[in-house]
Amino acid sequence: MAVRAYTAAMFRARRYSFCADCGAPTRYEVPADDTRERAVCTRCGTVHYENPINVVGTVPVWGEPGAERVLLCRRAIEPRRGLWTLPAGFLELFETVQQGAARETTEEAGARFEMGPLLTLLNVAKVGQIHLFFHARLLSERFDPGPESLEAQLFSEAEIPWSEIAFQTTRVTLEHFFADRRAGRRDAVHVGDIA
Repeated sequence: MAVRAYTAAMFRARRYSFCADCGAPTRYEVPADDTRERAVCTRCGTVHYENPINVVGTVPVWGEPGAERVLLCRRAIEPRRGLWTLPAGFLELFETVQQGAARETTEEAGARFEMGPLLTLLNVAKVGQIHLFFHARLLSERFDPGPESLEAQLFSEAEIPWSEIAFQTTRVTLEHFFADRRAGRRDAVHVGDIA
């Protein structure tokens, strides 16, 4: 319940109250030649568009096929402090999704790795987010977690702390990853919606 309230509050906080161009108050209305309600400046008429936020990350793996372990990070920040997640975070302006995923993996886990192909694209429409996770092959078992992580640890499928996973997108991505491994699939891309 607290997590849902936190994410809903974050989503509401993104709404425009004032024009980014002239500073006047905005009003939400459907502009001429549009079909959706937008923040429209009451002074200069500028229309402000609000678009989904991209969350990007990796599924870093160590070990040979059949004995692979996945790197998870224990969160040091809210939301979901103390729970486990894949290294991921918000895409920054002027980054590609791969660059953002690599940056987040370095920041949160301090891992050395090689980026791989896309694994999951998950729509989280209720909070205006799209989550993209890429395969990553770890080059070392040594990690240096940053300030957003309490620790970084490798887990086999049997060792994953499923009851302590921070986010549904992490759970779904891990489920796809391990199901693909059991089925011998290496390059499947999974697209889905998180309700």
